[in-house]
Amino acid sequence: MGLTNSSIGLNAVDFGLEINKQSPNDKIIALAGNPNVGKSTVFNGLTGMKQHTGNWPGKTVTNAQGYCSTKNQSYVLVDIPGTYSLMAHSAEEEVARNFICFGNPDAVVVVCDATCLERNLNLVLQTMEISKNVVVCINLMDEARRKNIKIDVDKLSKHLGVPVIGAIARKKKSLSALMDIVDKVTDGTIHCSPLSIQYAEEIEEAISAIEPILNEKYGKLLNSRWLSLKLLEQDEPLMKEIDAYLGVSVLEDSQLIADLENAKNILERSKLNPDKLKDKIVTSLVTSAEKISKDTVYYENQNYNSTDRNIDRILTSKTTGYPIMLALLALVFWLTITGSNYPSQLISSFLFQVQDYLTAFFQFMNAPAWLHGILVLGVYRVLAWVVSVMLPPMAIFFPLFTLLEDAGYLPRVAYNLDKTFKRCNACGKQALTMCMVYMNLHAKTPY
Repeated sequence: MGLTNSSIGLNAVDFGLEINKQSPNDKIIALAGNPNVGKSTVFNGLTGMKQHTGNWPGKTVTNAQGYCSTKNQSYVLVDIPGTYSLMAHSAEEEVARNFICFGNPDAVVVVCDATCLERNLNLVLQTMEISKNVVVCINLMDEARRKNIKIDVDKLSKHLGVPVIGAIARKKKSLSALMDIVDKVTDGTIHCSPLSIQYAEEIEEAISAIEPILNEKYGKLLNSRWLSLKLLEQDEPLMKEIDAYLGVSVLEDSQLIADLENAKNILERSKLNPDKLKDKIVTSLVTSAEKISKDTVYYENQNYNSTDRNIDRILTSKTTGYPIMLALLALVFWLTITGSNYPSQLISSFLFQVQDYLTAFFQFMNAPAWLHGILVLGVYRVLAWVVSVMLPPMAIFFPLFTLLEDAGYLPRVAYNLDKTFKRCNACGKQALTMCMVYMNLHAKTPY
């Protein structure tokens, strides 16, 4: 699958996804998870489809549908985009959040990576704030064993208040066990009582000011506690989605306006503007994930993540993070631009020498000038320009970027720049695309 107009344009996002049921009794299951946790492998194993594994435009920003059945029930599985968070800052996060919120799934299966469970729990906790029927599937248990990581699945289930099952997505037995749990959740045999994240005292007070009326009016359609948080965050794009889903304008409700003003006053007294409020919410989620992970995940080597954490303290620090990032990116750009000049000149000299031979050949054959203009000066010359200008920089830049990605540095760049990019309604991941654009703009032509 390549970069096509449909994969990078508006068609890359599912607007108004239609669920195609094979029978009226089919139940809808959303399959969520971070990128690269084996979610597509789970989807393929259950549905028999061949959904591609990868993270490129059009792959991760669309919802794939498939079908599977058990002895008791048939299901429509919706493979929603891989995302680290439901606090939508990008297209894939928006699509994932919207389907969980407004797609009315009967259950949500959140696929996690057993080798880095703490990071994955952030998405699990956010999903449980929206949907009651959540099943946590911890994939890659074989990889965890290989790294001497042990996970107490039963204890984790008690902490979260939802079913948790360990799995190896490549093995059908694991997937059968997963669907047995999904059966019990959707038919009510297993009753889920998701953990409710406790936020700072002032946030809880503000939630209490508006949750009762929201629960009374919209509690049957949306989780009132989650809706309270979103009203306090003042997320305008999300409020438009909520209004469209409910069929009413929530913020025009006269009964709610007074309570909402009271809640905002509570936050203002604590000097919590919407940005600081979001930071506090994220902090609570991350802290909760860390506590749960510490109590349920055991490492044979207690310093398993100590190296990564020490590196993070340097690479994502407010003091050293930006200087290191600028120095590394400057080095990559310098190597790319300087290193590409000589091979670019060699390639252009060779290709344009071939052009001279082609021109001589056309003259020898007494070919008309218009044919020479189309084939040699048009098709060949343009192609020679593109190859000589673009090939050397790409051959240097992308391997260097791949090395930084494999070393785990590019996600840290995205993290460092996320808050800055949010100010212009973008996200930190777009910094990586801008680096590629910058490199292309500064690639020197051979003329």
